[in-house]
Amino acid sequence: MTEQKKEKKWHEKRKHLVGVVVSDKMDKTVVVKVDRRVPHPLYGKHIVKSKKYHAHDEHNECRVGDIVMIRETRPLSKTKRWVVVKIIQRARRPEEEIAKQQEEQK
Repeated sequence: MTEQKKEKKWHEKRKHLVGVVVSDKMDKTVVVKVDRRVPHPLYGKHIVKSKKYHAHDEHNECRVGDIVMIRETRPLSKTKRWVVVKIIQRARRPEEEIAKQQEEQK
């Protein structure tokens, strides 16, 4: 039997990460913090390590606190090598919370 291995296309090999937006002060750029759990090399306890990535946000849709998926891409600037694919969950704003509470009281 001959086995045919399907090789992935170049766009399918790109890495995807999920993280939280920690800054949206730049134009068309957000800073995304990605956490990962790794075991301690000696003691074995799982510890959380985090890293920040600059990601391209074409329409300035992301806000601080949003959970987003980012994808690896070609270098867009000195520090930007990721692009926002989609917003998984929106952050809740204080104004929205107050409006919701006022509606519930009525």
